Amino acid sequence: MATMIIEGDRTKAASGKTYEVRNPATGEVVDEVPAGGSADVDKAAQAAAKAFTTWSKLPANQRREILHKASQHMLSKVEEIAPVLTKEQGKTLLESRLEARRFGENIGWFADLADKIHGQYVRLPDLTTYGLVVRRPIGVCGAIVPWNFPLTLAANKVAPAIAAGNTVVLKPASTTPLATLLCIEALIEGGLPEGVVNVVLGQATGEAIVAHPLIRKIALTGSTPTGKRVMAKASENLKKVTLELGGSDPCIVLDDADLEGAARAISVGRFFNCGQQCLSTKRLYVQEGAYDALMEKLVARAAKLKPGNGLDKDSRMGPMHTETQRAEVEAQLKDALDRGAKVVFGGGRPEGSEYERGWFIEPTIVENVPDGARMWTEEVFGPALPVRKIKDLDEGLRLANDTQFGLGSSIWTANMAAAHRAVQELEAGYTWVNSIVIAHDELPFGGTKQSGFGKEHGVEAFLQYTEEKSVVYGGV
Repeated sequence: MATMIIEGDRTKAASGKTYEVRNPATGEVVDEVPAGGSADVDKAAQAAAKAFTTWSKLPANQRREILHKASQHMLSKVEEIAPVLTKEQGKTLLESRLEARRFGENIGWFADLADKIHGQYVRLPDLTTYGLVVRRPIGVCGAIVPWNFPLTLAANKVAPAIAAGNTVVLKPASTTPLATLLCIEALIEGGLPEGVVNVVLGQATGEAIVAHPLIRKIALTGSTPTGKRVMAKASENLKKVTLELGGSDPCIVLDDADLEGAARAISVGRFFNCGQQCLSTKRLYVQEGAYDALMEKLVARAAKLKPGNGLDKDSRMGPMHTETQRAEVEAQLKDALDRGAKVVFGGGRPEGSEYERGWFIEPTIVENVPDGARMWTEEVFGPALPVRKIKDLDEGLRLANDTQFGLGSSIWTANMAAAHRAVQELEAGYTWVNSIVIAHDELPFGGTKQSGFGKEHGVEAFLQYTEEKSVVYGGV
């Protein structure tokens, strides 16, 4: 049975309760894990606070070296970690390998920033004094991570936090804790001190993290309603909050676009990880002259995405993570069809005995989806893509911005004036121009509108795990 990681302990829940983690492709039990609660979070927060007193005072170059060594050790374990991620989450083994590598690489990328915290020197009116602005770590940080990219989204929070000198209480999603535990264990084996990152499990631990008085910052990736609840609870103790929430990212394709490149990017952006991505192509607007050719290319790519068990080398798309999530996507699709939409490809569940016990669904492309349909107004968190024909860029921008969300966006065009206008006018935290939808460590990532606030990735994320302090030196 897997255990939580709290300082030097590999521990069960204080209550003794457990629950099962099941494979979404087969329904089989992968492992049994502790169902932690507030007592376990308290123990983890105390351990993190204790570790902070030493970790935060280490010379920054020593933290950098420790994190590089730990990340390299973790990367040596990718082939052990990836199958576990596939079994608990459902994604293909290729996708799991990529994600496990991203975890280690993210730790290493932020390690390079550990000794590059810069402050300011400020001249003051009284010439016998001068001012400094220094940056200090915040303290104990809470990280709450969903199930769709459990390793990537954990690293987004853990890496900048510990590089800046903070310590962490990490809660993986209840259904995907196992690969995360292996990653943190590998970091510790590689030299990360015990207590710097503590892992608690179970649904009840999330609320306890948000409420715990020793935890001074909360970083959450989740749905918009969950983000609002976390923000409200965190406000009771005036905690710092970073929220990466839901999205319904638009993609605009104009007549002059590279359609082969656009089709490839849209297919990856919509169907990677069975479409279960926050930052993902979820609404497609295609100019009339490019519509038929692009649809043909998209259908051809969707036809190659064979659903199957993620451990099967022939599978190109794993199952959805839960029965509830599949039912939600199917309900959104039914709503569109009831309103007159037309399925261009997919639209159902794959047939065959190998699909009977898992939450499989076909990659789906839908056109003629009318205004007001759920596929336009809600986040579609699965492999279903609504497509609409547009007359021009004006119409595309109007429709793209007609949403409560503002996470990502993209445009495909050879006209750089049109691209520049889209960059300026698309209401989103990220815009890709003629490029595949991939977030880069080097660039800040975060949303606007109902997609949250605060940044992950980039120097900006690192700085958001520090606090500025003003200092006045007198008598000089």
